[in-house]
Amino acid sequence: MNAIDNSKIQEDDINLGLLLNTLAGAKDSSLVFYYDGRRVKPGYHVTEVKAGQFSALDCGANPEAWMEIFIQLWDIEEGDRTHMPAGKFYAIIRKVTEHVKLDDSAKLTFEVSDGVRPMQLYRAGMPVLRAGAVHVELSPRPASCKPRDRWLAEQNAASCCSPSAGKNACCS
Repeated sequence: MNAIDNSKIQEDDINLGLLLNTLAGAKDSSLVFYYDGRRVKPGYHVTEVKAGQFSALDCGANPEAWMEIFIQLWDIEEGDRTHMPAGKFYAIIRKVTEHVKLDDSAKLTFEVSDGVRPMQLYRAGMPVLRAGAVHVELSPRPASCKPRDRWLAEQNAASCCSPSAGKNACCS
């Protein structure tokens, strides 16, 4: 049985390639992440970058397969440090690629902890360059029922493409 490719990124997610392309054009700008309604502290560290290839069975007994990249942020205050320059973050990720195969189109997940609270999983929104900094909003990565998600997407595509939608062409 063939596995369903679960690498499709949800509409609110970005992949590593998009993040790095944005950072490449703003290497001298500070990189500021936001999560749970606050920004990361200026002393944050990238403590780990890992890539995984996953195979699973969803709740509809469908085999699933996808690649995912995890970037771990340690949200700490450290001396008089400022937020990491985008170029430094970019260089860290590129250094990792010398040892670990990172697929720029893979699903991107951030693991964030302040060293006290348990690590939480987040997805990254579109980077925004404003006031001399690159801002990236992290939002909690929700659980989902993949068979239901696929069914809803099919229903949306079917209703969008139907003659009753006003046009006899697909909306996408």
